[in-house]
Amino acid sequence: MKRKFFLNLGMAVMSLLAISCTTADGDSYNVLDSEMYNGNGIVGGFSPSLSGDKFSEFADNPFVKTSLQPISTFSVDADGASYAIVRHYLDKGFTVNPSSVRIEEFLNYFTFNYASPTDGNTVAINAEVGECPWNTQHYLLRLGLKGKELKKEEMPRANYVFLVDVSGSMASSDKLDLLKSGLKELVYQLNTDDRISLVTYSGEVKKLLESTPVSEAQTIVKAINKLNANGCTNGGEALKMAYEEALANYDPKCNNRIILGTDGDFNFGITSTEALTEMVESYAQKGIYMTCLGFGLGNLNDDMMESISNHGNGTYHYIDSEDEMMKVFVHERERFVSVANDTKCQVTFDSTLVSQYRLIGYENRVMSNEDFTNDEKDAGEIGAGQTITALYEIALNEGVEASGLSDKPFATFDCRYKKALGTESIPLNVVLKVEDIFNKHGRSDDYYFAAGVAAYGMILRKSPYKGDATIDLAGKLVKGHLGKDPYGYRSELLKLIEKSK
Repeated sequence: MKRKFFLNLGMAVMSLLAISCTTADGDSYNVLDSEMYNGNGIVGGFSPSLSGDKFSEFADNPFVKTSLQPISTFSVDADGASYAIVRHYLDKGFTVNPSSVRIEEFLNYFTFNYASPTDGNTVAINAEVGECPWNTQHYLLRLGLKGKELKKEEMPRANYVFLVDVSGSMASSDKLDLLKSGLKELVYQLNTDDRISLVTYSGEVKKLLESTPVSEAQTIVKAINKLNANGCTNGGEALKMAYEEALANYDPKCNNRIILGTDGDFNFGITSTEALTEMVESYAQKGIYMTCLGFGLGNLNDDMMESISNHGNGTYHYIDSEDEMMKVFVHERERFVSVANDTKCQVTFDSTLVSQYRLIGYENRVMSNEDFTNDEKDAGEIGAGQTITALYEIALNEGVEASGLSDKPFATFDCRYKKALGTESIPLNVVLKVEDIFNKHGRSDDYYFAAGVAAYGMILRKSPYKGDATIDLAGKLVKGHLGKDPYGYRSELLKLIEKSK
């Protein structure tokens, strides 16, 4: 009994420490945030899923009866943070919080082999359908979008504001040190006429560097090298200063963008997600984009960063390694340029052929059907060369295969996007026929790879809709259909699935 008492007491004390530890400057941090975890992901029996990491809980999209609601509408989501966060949890041996798994971000972390846009469009769409691997009584509809690729000489001039969290909670090698390394790498990738400002925040907000051309790269790098972490986190005031700095140097022909690097632990000044979201929305309407970069475990405010990136015409990435830094800042740097704005998707099913359907993922991106043609409604952005993937699991009415209606459309995939903010949206359309469901020519590697990613995500989420999905099934789908994989990201997923066993 005494041993149990002291064990419980020790756990309670550790829990309090995880909430209330402070730096010498008074900044709160989580004990698991400062590299105190070991390779097994356990310190005194604790893991980050029991600490200060903040994820928004949500329920999976349910099946919808087509006879009651034949139309489904959602905004695209170009984020990839969820996959990188889960990968980091698993690499450290931590238990994955199901709320950290957003399947659309698992899918969109990867680049798919979709055709590039033509005919003056900056987006191309495609679709594919086949048997659902985890429920052979159902079918799987894959939707694909691809943004126009840009050559280096086609990239618009950049007006970037680096907004860097230098509070005490960022004082570790997997946070501020990694962020500094990434920012310096980005500087060396930019053109000489691009411009960079540097704003930092902890207990106070500072503009460390006025807008400076990249031709003066040494001056910019010197300012980045000086960054040190201490103090509390006044992120709200810092966001305002960064946006005002971007507006002061605004050029409608530029890629005007805030690049925020933080663990999201705003504990001073404006701290509510709602107030921060309202702020970024107002500046997004003025043409300033947002890129959120999350770092570290233990007090990661994923909920806040996903929200402000969604409402700030931006994307959200999680940086857990040098490899991920290279992916975001070098290999996929062109994605900082949005080639499709306020991009929405709408699928209309024929209720005489399709009995029910379910959108897999995109839970916080679902829109009302009326908003699809309303150009005033905000939606997601697609970066240059970026691919977006969405999946629907569908059930057909009895007798469709033998009905002789092979030429009849069972679904229509519509998309609307803007080449620039504030302009009129452009419609795109793909019609899917019954014969597409039952064709015997096989499916693409992208189809099966996407199915494997979704199956893996549903398993990690403990989704009630995972059907017969298993780790072995997910691994088989991924391994057999890696397709083009120039940087090894798909092969890395396969290793992660094997580790999950």
